[in-house]
Amino acid sequence: MEVDSVFYTDRSGRVASNPLLDQLPSYQSLLYRRKSSTSTNKRKGSTRTRLSSSGSGKWGGSTVRRQDEKQKAQTEQRPIRELAKTMAEKRRNKTQQLEEARDLSSWRQWKQNTRRNLRKLRDDAKDWLSSLQLWRGDIHMIEGMFGTGILSYFSFLRFLVMLNLIIFLLMFGFVMLPIIIASHSSGNTTYNQNDGSVCSVYPSSARRGLVIYHEHITDLLSGGGFLEQTYLFYGYYKVDKIFFSNATYNLPLAYLLATIAYLFLSLIWIVKRSATGFKRSLVSDEDRFQSFCNKIFAGWDFCITNENAARLKRSSLLYELRTDLEEERIKQKIADRTRKEKCRIYLIRLILNLFVIGVLAGCFYSIYVATIFSQEAQAKYAKGNFIVDLIYEYLPSIVITLANFITPLLFSVIINFEDYSPAFEIRFTLMRCVFMRLTSIGVLLFSLWSQITKCGDDPCICGYNHVLYSCWETRVGQEMYKLTIFDFIIIVAVTIFVEFPRKLIVNHWECGLTKWWGQQEFAIPQNVLEIVYGQTICWIGTFYCPMLPAICTIKYFFIFYIKKVSLINNCRPATRPFRASRSYFFFLGVLLIGLALACLPVAVSVAQINCSQACGPFVNYTTSWEVLTTTVYELPDGVRTLLLTLSSEAFAVSFFVVTCLAMFYVIALAGAHKRVINQLREQLVMEGRDKRFLIQKLCQAQRIPSVKSPVSNSRHRSSSSSSPSYHTSFSNNFNEALFLANSPPDSSTHV
Repeated sequence: MEVDSVFYTDRSGRVASNPLLDQLPSYQSLLYRRKSSTSTNKRKGSTRTRLSSSGSGKWGGSTVRRQDEKQKAQTEQRPIRELAKTMAEKRRNKTQQLEEARDLSSWRQWKQNTRRNLRKLRDDAKDWLSSLQLWRGDIHMIEGMFGTGILSYFSFLRFLVMLNLIIFLLMFGFVMLPIIIASHSSGNTTYNQNDGSVCSVYPSSARRGLVIYHEHITDLLSGGGFLEQTYLFYGYYKVDKIFFSNATYNLPLAYLLATIAYLFLSLIWIVKRSATGFKRSLVSDEDRFQSFCNKIFAGWDFCITNENAARLKRSSLLYELRTDLEEERIKQKIADRTRKEKCRIYLIRLILNLFVIGVLAGCFYSIYVATIFSQEAQAKYAKGNFIVDLIYEYLPSIVITLANFITPLLFSVIINFEDYSPAFEIRFTLMRCVFMRLTSIGVLLFSLWSQITKCGDDPCICGYNHVLYSCWETRVGQEMYKLTIFDFIIIVAVTIFVEFPRKLIVNHWECGLTKWWGQQEFAIPQNVLEIVYGQTICWIGTFYCPMLPAICTIKYFFIFYIKKVSLINNCRPATRPFRASRSYFFFLGVLLIGLALACLPVAVSVAQINCSQACGPFVNYTTSWEVLTTTVYELPDGVRTLLLTLSSEAFAVSFFVVTCLAMFYVIALAGAHKRVINQLREQLVMEGRDKRFLIQKLCQAQRIPSVKSPVSNSRHRSSSSSSPSYHTSFSNNFNEALFLANSPPDSSTHV
């Protein structure tokens, strides 16, 4: 064994540790951990023996060889153009691959060429599919001008457009298309016939005689009149069964299964897309020091090409750093609070939260009263005045919009007195806004159902108020339709009559007030809440208004261009950004809350409330869910037994237990991955300390010859001519180590 550098290399080629390496911080830390673990676990044996057999830490020969072989295999599989190497190295690799290919057999050469061509074909197919992506060029332009933060909003909007389009195709293919085919072909159709009872009377709302033009506008905005008896609403689908040449199509069953399918499809799609964001949040950095480093050294968005956007990005990074420092200051302040200060701040928060609850209760009560007044006014008063009729029709929508506009402003003022951290202030305010927006829809539906199931002094013969709501599903669908139309009108009106004039005033009227007012900010969380609110209405209303997904697709299509024009011409990015706004996981999490809220009223109406006996596909059933149980009992014995077993309580309990076990396994796996990530972070930290230690030793080794006498220097030079000294080899190897320390890290040492 000879010593030619800091490592000992034996004749077999293995790398063993050097006494200098025993001084490395990583070695000392590993030695300490293994000594502590050896005291509790005797099976680990001697730490020194294990270290010497496998090499010191990351310098173990077998480990290095395994990593090199693995990295080489991954490099051979990847195209040369994707490797993080210089052009000279890529050319050398290409030449080496060509030389190695000449020595291969014809069969191996054919396999490699086939694999290479298939990879190229797959890449070309991916590029072609990405070129067909909706709004690809517009989104790239927005990304270049304003960065990835605002890009996430428009990507989320594109996702909702695709989701609504798929939902519409699902409803169209299984509900509308069979009726259209049967009406234009030889297929026989059976309709739900009126049995002559009072429950089956369905008076038409179509206008008779000469119709004034503004009445058509009222019908178009409210969904009544000529629109009520179209494919747009639930009441039009009176078909029971469609008989084709060799099959019978059960439309009520298809209607119910399509409803379950679009809700389940939305759930699966959202969960699948949010998995990526959850993985990123799982490995998110919790160390504040590393957070500072990431913001300083890796926080810049290199997609920005606009000078103004770059200036705003710089200020946003400065703001985030100030926010982090402010959070640290607040944490220290919280830790130093006395008992008296804690009691005071908790009392203030209690009072303010009670005030917030009172504001929310007042808003919900206003929505409830407005809905009842609107329904009664439409039933009692004759339609004659265009403006008054529209106010009666849209009164619940107007109240909901005002509540959604006023409460966020009030919440943003209240939160300043509750003494939370800046990050928690934004999250808490947004959660209050989410609760306000989504719960207002639930209050509206509760108000409608309280009127639908209220029969006054007379008993409900039909299970609902058949006098005022002969087809109550269509009335609910009309309310969802009006909310969708009014939401779109408000977005367009705010853009034209608020944001555009504000831009003109700020640019052309210079005074202290306009400077304080400033240009309109593109607040990403508030804009996301707007479209989540609209999507929740779409999910609820699709059962009562099957064409609503098509309307929402068109609505979001136009909103994309409206927001794009407003962003470029009227708005600027928010100077106080919300950190989660750049995380797609936050958007999908809020959307998942909206889906959960949408499933509740649909499930109640399907399983609990009696169906209308005058319209719709479920006339022959008490509830919509009854068609599924009736169809199951008509199936063959084996299939029926299987389905009943799957819906039994024993299977439900077993499935719940298995699901819990799977969930616990996933949680344990996530915890194990988290521990591995923490260990890798610690390894990165220790590698940095090792490099610092080695550089210090290098500096010390370079200073030693300079302080020696000339005689000793001459002796040193004469001895170095015959055999290399320790310090010379030490200096050369540590210069190489210094070069490697400043080179880009490879993928094997970073997460």
